[in-house]
Amino acid sequence: MRASDKRVRCSWAEANSLLSAYHDREWGRPVTDSRALWETLVLETFQAGLSWNTVLQKRESFRRVFYDFDPHRVACLTPADQERLMQDASIIRSRSKIAATVANAKAWLAMQDAGEDFSDFAWGMVRSAQAHERGTGSEPHSPLSHTVAKALKSRGFRFVGPTTAQAWMQAVGMLNGHETTCFCYGGVSVIP
Repeated sequence: MRASDKRVRCSWAEANSLLSAYHDREWGRPVTDSRALWETLVLETFQAGLSWNTVLQKRESFRRVFYDFDPHRVACLTPADQERLMQDASIIRSRSKIAATVANAKAWLAMQDAGEDFSDFAWGMVRSAQAHERGTGSEPHSPLSHTVAKALKSRGFRFVGPTTAQAWMQAVGMLNGHETTCFCYGGVSVIP
């Protein structure tokens, strides 16, 4: 609980004001915009093995280097562009995650070209899952996150396993990952 406002938050959101603000304003709120969903998936990919605080501190730099997460522009990044990004200390410099971001932009565009909207795809999987398959959202992965990760991989997405899929679904409000004592827990609608 933060002394300044007396609200009880998820324990991870208490570490600093950046995390608290993100938690209070964004995390777990339903996102239905396809590009915004893809942005969050990319950021969750970069978070793998690191703290969310690290990613959040670098989010504006990620937005800059990935052209505000425009999949059309990101898909055009060449190997030389990717090597240039490896020299940019303002982002997380992981060759495999940068390459996955380019591949995932291409996968996103291929879905769009095939007439499959990314938001409809993702939310459709959540809507069709039975409540017992979705889980509570508090575990590191769930049957639904395994299904979503597999579906993403079948469409060409890389570096997206069940744990990343679970974190992504929590972040964009597909699963309620709030702790039961958190002031947001009861107020989050997971299916818009």
